[in-house]
Amino acid sequence: MKQKDGLSIGELSKQSGVNIETIRYYEKIGVMPAPDRSASGYRVYGADHLKRLSFVRRSRQLGFSLDEIRGLLRLVDGHAYTCAQVRELTLDHLTEIQRKIADLKRLKRVMEEMAAQCSGERAPECAVIDALFDTRPPAVEPSGRQPPMPTATSVMRRR
Repeated sequence: MKQKDGLSIGELSKQSGVNIETIRYYEKIGVMPAPDRSASGYRVYGADHLKRLSFVRRSRQLGFSLDEIRGLLRLVDGHAYTCAQVRELTLDHLTEIQRKIADLKRLKRVMEEMAAQCSGERAPECAVIDALFDTRPPAVEPSGRQPPMPTATSVMRRR
């Protein structure tokens, strides 16, 4: 329903494409400012809420974490941001995307190798299941990151 002086949460949800519960969550964690309330206690949102929520939704679609979005919003809210600051946050995010792509490529290779080890016949031993049941804890690199995933062939050799 359209409120006299603004939007209801349902209308904000419809116009922004963001679920009502997600809007409430964003308010709770401080990504969205608390809206005014009507005399009967309903949330009343304005155009600024819709603009900010659209910013958050689009940022999430681009893979920014809520912490990264908070950083961008702090710059915007302070009205003192420079394009260089936004560029730096964006490049940091790009580096993380490139790391994830590399991890996904390794994951794809491992899955392909595991599938290639599988005969497809009914057997009590299956290379894919054996690789998934590998009980050794993953090693951790000095940086604290997980090392590249082992290949299916290396898992098969350990059997």
